[in-house]
Amino acid sequence: MNKLKCIYAIAAFLFAAAAFAQEKGTVFVDASEFPLYGKCIENTSGRYERLPMAYKDISREALWNLGRNSAGLYVRFRSNSTVITARWKPTKHHMAHMTDVGDNGLDLYILTEKDGWRFAGSGFLWKETEVRTKQLVKDMDPVMREYMLYLPLYTNLESLELGFDEGSVYEGPVVPSPKSGSPIVMYGSSILQGGCANRPGMAFTAIIGRRLDREVINLGFSGNAVMDYEIAELMTQVENPAVFVLDYVPNSAVDRIEERGEKFFRILRDKHPAVPVIFVEDPTYPHSWFDNRIRKEIETRNAAQRALFLKLKKAGEKRIYYVSTKGMIGDDGEATVDGVHFTDLGMMRYTDHILPVLKKALRR
Repeated sequence: MNKLKCIYAIAAFLFAAAAFAQEKGTVFVDASEFPLYGKCIENTSGRYERLPMAYKDISREALWNLGRNSAGLYVRFRSNSTVITARWKPTKHHMAHMTDVGDNGLDLYILTEKDGWRFAGSGFLWKETEVRTKQLVKDMDPVMREYMLYLPLYTNLESLELGFDEGSVYEGPVVPSPKSGSPIVMYGSSILQGGCANRPGMAFTAIIGRRLDREVINLGFSGNAVMDYEIAELMTQVENPAVFVLDYVPNSAVDRIEERGEKFFRILRDKHPAVPVIFVEDPTYPHSWFDNRIRKEIETRNAAQRALFLKLKKAGEKRIYYVSTKGMIGDDGEATVDGVHFTDLGMMRYTDHILPVLKKALRR
């Protein structure tokens, strides 16, 4: 009889525990409670935007609007919650050749002792709603973990909240990773902004950040990397930059490179004379194997970029580096979604291609 009572007691306890787990609520916290990384300066037009408010009256409208995208930004926090939920409100933005996760979604990584940062879950919904709520990862053990949440690449993020188990601990990060003391600042086109990564963490600026364990600032402006001087001025405002990467060639015609390239560089160099600068060529797009006009454009733009680099080198400039198109995204034609914008494969190949030069520049 006593044994039977014991079984009943255990069963009742388990039932109560299960009921409690089901009733356990979610506490939503505004993400402004946690640090945000990936910005040139803190005082921008909105928390999840990349340009200062003053640029609204200075920059071209297309550039200003793209600067409101949250590309390259990420939130860091830690928690022992068994579930991490996100509730966010993106502006509606859809590109036919890019996933909604990359456009408007979120991307969660967890720091592991053995493998560093590992993907844990992405934020998207099958049915579009104005405000989205998604469990990014669940059913975890209640132990403290460090998290990094990448924000959307091609939308304006109007609000963001993070959800945790009621009664759990949630706070700012303890581990300084990626290290933010001396960021890499990258300027470029739609490809650099993240087109067309499947999810934000697969943009090559994000991959580079994890590989080098260093903050990377994404100044990619889709179709608008035409060397607006105010962007160079913004780059100079970054505190203690490690290296500047200039990857504007996909958007800049030959005359633009010849007219603006040196002055854009001088703005950076005059403010930060010891900071390395990397010049990057246009990728050799797969369809240029067949399209004669595109092939000629790539060749002439890259020739102009190379001529600028050699001119600076001849003038005695030190700490400047060059990344050639050769081998940038492989030679099999399989690294893009549309002949131009990178798939995740293209993002990985680009990262592998530029990393040796980045590491060399950082050592110097």
